[in-house]
Amino acid sequence: MGKEITVTERTRVRRGHDRAEFDREVVNSIVDAAPFCTIAYLLDGAPALTPTIHWRNGDRIYWHGSSASRTLRRAAQATVCLNVTLVDGYVLARSAFHHSMNYRSVTIFGTPAIVEDATQKTDALRRMVDHIVPGRWKHLRAMNETELKATRVMWMPIEEASAKVRSGGPVDDDEDYGLNIWAGTVPIRSCFEAPVPDERLKPGIKTPAHVRNRFE
Repeated sequence: MGKEITVTERTRVRRGHDRAEFDREVVNSIVDAAPFCTIAYLLDGAPALTPTIHWRNGDRIYWHGSSASRTLRRAAQATVCLNVTLVDGYVLARSAFHHSMNYRSVTIFGTPAIVEDATQKTDALRRMVDHIVPGRWKHLRAMNETELKATRVMWMPIEEASAKVRSGGPVDDDEDYGLNIWAGTVPIRSCFEAPVPDERLKPGIKTPAHVRNRFE
């Protein structure tokens, strides 16, 4: 496995600690596989959540939004908690108490920084687009200065982080295994469907190879 992430009081898994993972490769693989993240923070003294697209570059996690967003401005001044979760299936046990879910999740704590440099911001946004569809950036119209100024890119290190993973079947009480009750798992799988062309697409434009390769 890869390098271990240092455990802190905020990332120590106290419930279900046997499901905790601090291996950086495991953490990165879950971050990369998740389609979006949720960021928690305090806004005017009250808890708030923002779901958004994220992407990773090395040991940093990035996300973006509007430069006018007050939540992004506030986030750069305080600690946030970022979470990604992948649901892999329902676990149906012989008792209601032991019903569960198979999942992979990562929680990261940190104080975000703003990408100020225009070149670095453009490169970060390229990585976002190519994370969604590898190779797509080079097929797009270049971002103009107005669009770049209207976009804020945030990042924070993947240092104070932990993963939690549950897999496998139900774990019942020993005396319940003899009951005439069905138990097992119901896998949940996300999949892409065929790309749907924009209704205003110019005639003759076919779905490009980089899109077909990703989604078909």
